[in-house]
Amino acid sequence: MRNKRGWLNNEPMLVLGLVLLTLYFARDLLIPFAMALTLNFLLAPAVIQLERLRLRRLSAVVIVALLASAFLTVIGWVVVRQLLDVASDIPSYRQNIDHKLSQIHSPMNGPVRNAIEGIKVLNQDLSGTHAPQPSPPPEPDRTRSSARNRETTRQTGEANSANAAPAQVVVVQPPTSDFAYAQQLLKPVIKPLGMLGIVVIFTIYMLIKREDLRNRVLLLAGMSRLNVMTQALDDAARRISSYLLMNVLVNASYGLVFGVGLFLLHVPNATLWGVLLGILRMVPYAGMVIGGGLPICFALAVFPGWWTPLFALLLFVVLEIAVSNFIEPALYGSHTGISPLALVTTAMVWTLLWGLPGLILSTPLTVCLIVMGRYVPQMSFLHILLGDEAELAPEAHFYERLLAMDQTEAHHIADKFLDGHRLVDLYDGVVLPALSLAEQDRHKGFLDDTRGTFLFQSAAEMIAELTDYHSPLSDPDSEAPVERACPVVCIPASDQADEISAVMLAQLLEQRGHKSILLPAAALTSEIFERLREEPNTTICISALPPFAFVHARNLCLRVRGSLPENRILIGIWGATTESEILRERFGAGSPDDVATTLAQAIQLVRRCDVAITAGRKVEKEAGVRL
Repeated sequence: MRNKRGWLNNEPMLVLGLVLLTLYFARDLLIPFAMALTLNFLLAPAVIQLERLRLRRLSAVVIVALLASAFLTVIGWVVVRQLLDVASDIPSYRQNIDHKLSQIHSPMNGPVRNAIEGIKVLNQDLSGTHAPQPSPPPEPDRTRSSARNRETTRQTGEANSANAAPAQVVVVQPPTSDFAYAQQLLKPVIKPLGMLGIVVIFTIYMLIKREDLRNRVLLLAGMSRLNVMTQALDDAARRISSYLLMNVLVNASYGLVFGVGLFLLHVPNATLWGVLLGILRMVPYAGMVIGGGLPICFALAVFPGWWTPLFALLLFVVLEIAVSNFIEPALYGSHTGISPLALVTTAMVWTLLWGLPGLILSTPLTVCLIVMGRYVPQMSFLHILLGDEAELAPEAHFYERLLAMDQTEAHHIADKFLDGHRLVDLYDGVVLPALSLAEQDRHKGFLDDTRGTFLFQSAAEMIAELTDYHSPLSDPDSEAPVERACPVVCIPASDQADEISAVMLAQLLEQRGHKSILLPAAALTSEIFERLREEPNTTICISALPPFAFVHARNLCLRVRGSLPENRILIGIWGATTESEILRERFGAGSPDDVATTLAQAIQLVRRCDVAITAGRKVEKEAGVRL
């Protein structure tokens, strides 16, 4: 049994390892398929638009493929032609390049050199070491020098005679045939051309057989998951298509602006550098550096001064900051759903697996992983790790900050929640769930006394600060006028969490015109019961916070019902998921009049009681007038 459980626990890691091995060893087939799939997402919207113009599928695919090929051909022709022009002009810039290099390697003069020398002297003084003084050269000894010269001459003659003995060997390469030379020349190009051909074939097939591929994926998923897989495929197609379209538009605009800026700076071949930067920026991270560095280095080689290269660098930096930090997050964030950290991490992983193609395809592939994690429960960890929706729920965040003993941040979370919600929504949606989590951890022994005391004290202090809070949002519970609100006694069922929830209920009722009082269960003496028995219109509210307060609430309800048979009893089982009527039946013989699961519901029940009492008083008054 233990071995079986260990296998089940390690199964996700084994599956992940198997997937990574498959991606690595099958990369020669998977890379063209992934590129074709990406192109399919980019070109499919154009094919669909042509089909809406009543063109047949094959005709629409052919037109889109021809237009895309023509566009890429024109771009490639412009880039190659201008690159050849730049390569032919480089020798004419040799003098300027040598001058720049000599300026860089020349010794520094002026204040900078003086500052460096001063730092060196200060460092020597502090360390107690001084620069060694050069020793004077020794006086020459003519007798020993002449003897040494004769010995050197003799040794040189012997060495020359020894070196002259071996014969020189020349290795002559056999003549290379034209076929072998062509094979050697085309060898680096054959593999990329073959991959390009596979990508084109895959892309055209996917565009023509779009529904066929979709149906096969749905059949693999099974009919029971047809709805989920349909949503997943639609979501992936929408996200990737939108991202690719925005990426092309942003990079094209980026290259256009950069090229115009270089043209205004009189940098030669400005069109080439703009087009190159727009293309290379589609390669994450590395493409941006290469595309921006090439024109700056070219400007350094062309211009004799430093100002034009500096202005080109400033133009690139300003554009990159504006696009990377403002434009791309606004356009890409809602389309990809990838967190920035996950984007960097997955780019590194895909690069390690597939090299440069993996880096280019990292974003679309990561989007597919996020969609899988969103719709496949077994892979939900992908959506959590890679997605941009990793923010904790307000109640969990509030509880986590209290556990960290960060009262300021916890109050900030509550204030932020109140910007768009009512006070009762804050109590029902944030504070009560946080207290329920604390109760569970406390009963399990996970919450120590120090943190528990801090948590309950901080929650009580925040509730006290909100006593005079009035929400700017309309509250229907407080707008309905009641002639005379009945008093309410709030009693906590057991521990401190029940007491805090009773304080919240009493506070909300006070804000709505009710006279409320908080009484602990230990204070319910016979004198208190006698006074409450004289006021049958007083509502008794017992506050209990699950999961461990139900027994205490039931015992307290039996006690109150036995002493106050005429009073209305309302029990709040805050946050319970069971229906109120079922909860009411679980109390047995001493069942309360009403059971509420939220503070908002409890307020509605109390006000309903007020309306019933007011209506009864009117009937009694009218009957008295008639008599």
